[in-house]
Amino acid sequence: MTELIAVALITILAVVSPGPDFAMVTRYSYLYGRRIGLICAAGIALGVQVHVFYTMFGVSLLARHAQSVLQGVKLAGACYLAYMGWKTFFNRTPVDRDLSARPALSGRQALYSGFLTNALNPKTTLFVVSTYTQLVSPGTPLAWQFGYGLFMSFAHWLWFSAVAWSISSPLLRQTLLDHQRTADRVVGAVLMALGGALAVAQI
Repeated sequence: MTELIAVALITILAVVSPGPDFAMVTRYSYLYGRRIGLICAAGIALGVQVHVFYTMFGVSLLARHAQSVLQGVKLAGACYLAYMGWKTFFNRTPVDRDLSARPALSGRQALYSGFLTNALNPKTTLFVVSTYTQLVSPGTPLAWQFGYGLFMSFAHWLWFSAVAWSISSPLLRQTLLDHQRTADRVVGAVLMALGGALAVAQI
């Protein structure tokens, strides 16, 4: 029970801390509406499973001793965030406010983007690896260990779905779209800053 509580608490703290996932869900929610924002949140939750998978199967041991692997993931994530930030910052295309029309971004693209944002985030790598290596006992049944991984994904999905739901509320979305140029610049600058910080961070 103590182990379960510790995993739950560290997961919640990791999820609610602002980062690339939050910025990406915010971007999609005000630009394309609630459905796309929720799909992006689901992609983020799926991305968590990438980290859980290689941790559960021992690849974390390789990652901890092969800096080139982590450096590659880090640079790929940094480039992706910088690219998305650049696109957002210099976006000049007005958004169609009519959500009954087909959005410019497909659900598959939103899912893929959310997935990449999390899967290429080395901070999630370190969070998952450290949780399993420091909090989870080697004697913990495999079913429980898989359950922890599912809980991590569920917590990400729940939190970022709430973010998407809030940002895409009619009043807030309308306000953001009334100032779309400013909102795009702020979100774009945040994404590029996160990408730059990730590129120079020591892993």
